[in-house]
Amino acid sequence: MGLIKYKPTSPGRRGMSGYTFDEITKTEPEKSLITPRKVAAGRNNRGVITIRRQGGGVKQMLRKIDFKRDKIGVPGRVAAIEYDPNRTARIALIVYADGEKRYILAPLELKVGDIIMSGENAEVKPGNHLPLKNIPSGTLIHNIELQKGRGGQLVRSAGESARLMVKEGGYALVRLPSSELRKISIECSATIGQIGNIEHANISLGKAGRRRLMGWRPKSRGSALTPRDHPHGGGSGRCPIGMPGPKSPWGKPTLGYKTRKKKASDKLIVKRREK
Repeated sequence: MGLIKYKPTSPGRRGMSGYTFDEITKTEPEKSLITPRKVAAGRNNRGVITIRRQGGGVKQMLRKIDFKRDKIGVPGRVAAIEYDPNRTARIALIVYADGEKRYILAPLELKVGDIIMSGENAEVKPGNHLPLKNIPSGTLIHNIELQKGRGGQLVRSAGESARLMVKEGGYALVRLPSSELRKISIECSATIGQIGNIEHANISLGKAGRRRLMGWRPKSRGSALTPRDHPHGGGSGRCPIGMPGPKSPWGKPTLGYKTRKKKASDKLIVKRREK
């Protein structure tokens, strides 16, 4: 796993970097574990844009990832480490003892030929999936459940990991990558280890075209738009926004304005993330 820096043969290549793909052992995905991915371009079922600046991009097949890890007590062998165009992390193809194949998120130290397992009796090593009550304090974990049996929802990006701090009562205190401290039921499960592809944060796209291939469209400054499209718009030439503070296109303040709604899970947050 590493990065490659391209030669500055053009302005777009200057400063551009990419992956060496040294850890990839299989180039073609498993046909039984892929499905067509329909790009909605940020539109809802009525064709109205609800998420701006999305659309286009290279057509990709969606890999079915096993976030639940519900093959309890069945050992599985790592058959290959693959590239997934739909996420930043690498994925591992697992062949279980009963012949079933599944994809999982590939931890940092997982290699081809390793044996992994899920369940309370699994060993505490990278790739194994255990309930939090069976994981020692101080262990790095990822793919963490918020509700038992629902599947991992937290810490699924490249290079990320959370740390299990302490267990008290029916909850475990987990420090997330955002530095947030949150209580999670000890009956919920998590995968041991840090997610691989840790060099992802150092990638420099270099040009706008690579961003377009990922399905992201350009972003215009509010002051460059018309008054009907944005509160900052209008005026002749480059003008100030003409208001005490910046606003969103829909008139909401964008500095210090809290938008998070009250949720029942707020009581489980011990310490908010650092700004």
